[in-house]
Amino acid sequence: MLLAIDVGNTHVVVGAFEGQRLVSRWRLASGVSRTEDEFWALLKTLSAGEGVDLRRVRGVAVSSVVPSLTPVIERMAERYLKLRPLLISAELDLGMPVRYEDPKAVGADRLCNAVAGFHLFGGPLVVVDFGTATTFDVVTRQGEYLGGIICTGLETSAYLLHRYAAKLPKVELAFPPALIGQNTENAIRSGLMWGAVEMVDGLIRRLREELGADTKTVATGGLARILVPELKEVDHLEMDLTLMGIQLIYQRILG
Repeated sequence: MLLAIDVGNTHVVVGAFEGQRLVSRWRLASGVSRTEDEFWALLKTLSAGEGVDLRRVRGVAVSSVVPSLTPVIERMAERYLKLRPLLISAELDLGMPVRYEDPKAVGADRLCNAVAGFHLFGGPLVVVDFGTATTFDVVTRQGEYLGGIICTGLETSAYLLHRYAAKLPKVELAFPPALIGQNTENAIRSGLMWGAVEMVDGLIRRLREELGADTKTVATGGLARILVPELKEVDHLEMDLTLMGIQLIYQRILG
């Protein structure tokens, strides 16, 4: 069994794989200060509740964009599983050339998304990940990671509006009943949600002009399930794309 761990700015997502099959996943808040012991206690409780025996884990792979949490996860794996985790980065043999100016600057999650997306759909490909930031990652027809676009994420935008505009409330991220909001909450929701839809569709159209009309698109990330039904330019939804990429990279490097 492989534990694939995606350490993001908002959540730590842990997936248990048997071969290429994702058998279970758990989501923990990453904005909370926790020790390796606390992470393990949570993980052990969650896995036991689903009948997953962590004693069967034979490998751990980590994609992290939170440097302060990476050593905590490493210590957890080393102490409780007696395993040294594989840390995903552009310095590994990903099976995908990275054409970024500084490959080491590319977030590990973006690389995992690109690897998994190309494995599933081929190229040219655009991966849209709705996280703390909304990212667009481009893979060429030949399977090269070309680069992408980074935008403010929906939750980040909602927080900033509430934080810096004194009279604007914090709102739940959901589509309002009508485009024209007739109260402040729905006006904000309309701007956030429909603004995101138009931004994503518009940027994908521009990317297709550069890459070709046959460019495939796949969306992932926490808010993708809400947004994809309204997105005209997104072809596929894969909620576990990052975990799949972690598994594929681990399989390539360590078998």
